[in-house]
Amino acid sequence: MKRSLAPAFALALALAAALPITASAHKAWLMPSQTVVAGEDPWITVDAAVSNDLFYFNHVPLRLDNIAVIAPDGSKVETQNGATGKYRSVFDVELAQQGTYRIAVANHSLTGRWEQDGKPRRWRGTADTFASEVPKDAKNLEVGESVSRVETFVTNGSPNDVALKPSGVGLELVPVTHPNDLFAGEEATFRFQVDGKPAAGLAVEITRGGTRYRNAQDEIKVTTDANGEFSVTWPEAGMYWLDASTEDDKVSMPQAKQRRLGYVATLEVLPQ
Repeated sequence: MKRSLAPAFALALALAAALPITASAHKAWLMPSQTVVAGEDPWITVDAAVSNDLFYFNHVPLRLDNIAVIAPDGSKVETQNGATGKYRSVFDVELAQQGTYRIAVANHSLTGRWEQDGKPRRWRGTADTFASEVPKDAKNLEVGESVSRVETFVTNGSPNDVALKPSGVGLELVPVTHPNDLFAGEEATFRFQVDGKPAAGLAVEITRGGTRYRNAQDEIKVTTDANGEFSVTWPEAGMYWLDASTEDDKVSMPQAKQRRLGYVATLEVLPQ
């Protein structure tokens, strides 16, 4: 990468990693080579990207700074052979344990925007870097807190639920139906939580991959009930992108006035 392009490239990655993501915006995702595996030496490869179409590499790679893999016993697993190219990042995971793995990129940051010399300025960073990187006299400064998660699930052999337990921070998906037990024509149920409490009335969009080759997105739109739960009957087999976002004022960083919460998951639906 040429040095003169590095700042712009870094900014593009920062903006691409920000959530919430709407259906009309670029979509961040993790794509495992398979979600259900078995064998004596099982591995998977995961692509990570932000794209215009699901699931194609045509915008920017997803940053892997905050990648975390939780094993079936709750321990952390290191990714291997990681690399980032022009349009995607990629890494391998050895599934040494039997059970279900959670693979996630989680971000918790501050975002800022203001006017300088008559032009809009944008910034993304941490509470520690805020004072040194954002001008103290910034005009019309707006600061928000962003908590986002992009994840997927993979099971080696028989599934379990240890890695599926929520952290209690931000917007999280709590599977009622196991995320690696999804079949075309069958109904699945999930629950959303915000900081460990049911996220009632949350709008959720689910889109099947392959959008590059059809004119309509064909989104499935549902809303969570009072318990934060929703159900979906999968119309056909394939890889699906699930997206939800919300806002509140429950900030944990003193510079922020508003908190934006976003969640994305890639789920595989198998044929009957």
